[in-house]
Amino acid sequence: MSKLLDGKVAIVTGSGQGVGRGIALMLARHGARVVTNDLAPRRITNAVAAPFRASALGGTAPALTQEESERFEATAGDAESVAAQIIAEGGEAVHRYADVTNHEATGDLIQAAIEEFGRLDILVNNAAGMGFGPFLSLTPEDWHFQVEAKLTGTYNCMSHALPLMIKQGSGRILNASSDAWTGIPMVSAYAAANAAVVALTKSTAKEVARHHVTINAYCPQAASPGHVSFNATFRTMLQKQGIQLRVDEERTRRSEKAHGPAENMTFLAYLASDEAAHISGSVFSVTGGGDIALYADPQHSTSIVKDGEPWTIEELRKSLHHELLIDYRPVSERSEF
Repeated sequence: MSKLLDGKVAIVTGSGQGVGRGIALMLARHGARVVTNDLAPRRITNAVAAPFRASALGGTAPALTQEESERFEATAGDAESVAAQIIAEGGEAVHRYADVTNHEATGDLIQAAIEEFGRLDILVNNAAGMGFGPFLSLTPEDWHFQVEAKLTGTYNCMSHALPLMIKQGSGRILNASSDAWTGIPMVSAYAAANAAVVALTKSTAKEVARHHVTINAYCPQAASPGHVSFNATFRTMLQKQGIQLRVDEERTRRSEKAHGPAENMTFLAYLASDEAAHISGSVFSVTGGGDIALYADPQHSTSIVKDGEPWTIEELRKSLHHELLIDYRPVSERSEF
């Protein structure tokens, strides 16, 4: 019986653990031959190994509870172990360690698909460096850690993959963003990188549409070491500040459902298939709990127009509140903190 992605070759960056690991396994189970990737072999087994910087805690890793440690380990690994699991399940895979922030290294990574499998049909730019903490606690090192893998890594891989896809007349690129791109507080560097990925996705999708190459962004929520570290950091930060976190059972239930196994995000396999040739330049939220949502394209909500002379202050005072800002809510009323 044929599978959705039979004959397709995929590269998944950052696929040694967490969401990337789940995506690589899922694509393979739908028939794709997969090149797995992450930075280096995994040598340690605690939260320090996660691609995560807790600037709110001075860059130190938060302490994990026993349950958190077990959740962390359940989705941890490296590119070699994930490739081995794919092969054990009857699929085809090879692994390559490479730093996606290095342009030359990403060229070698893209070439690995050609050398091993003869083509490249699917590129999933999943590698990321996560972080958490107030903007004023960010160091230059924090900024680069959170921006480089996500944004520069996506550019690097796309710059090598797109010429190949254009030449063969087809291709699917899936860029990992995050719901943080909308401006979630306490993750400003991470949010900035993800917003840039959305803009990069939308602009390049328009450029390559005529070559039958699609480019979409996905904002995943699924079980991962990074998610465990994020929750532990948030809890530890509040404890340091003497803040008692109120447990919202319904919100906790929704979060646990959303952070199900990344292997369940089969929508990404559909986006990577021939059937999704008409879907490009879009941003989706996808969870391990089965929820899929499409973001609306950004557009002006209101406007005011002046012909001739520049606006006077008196005219602005009248028009701003009665026309341009008629439904405006201050950020203090929209903030989650």
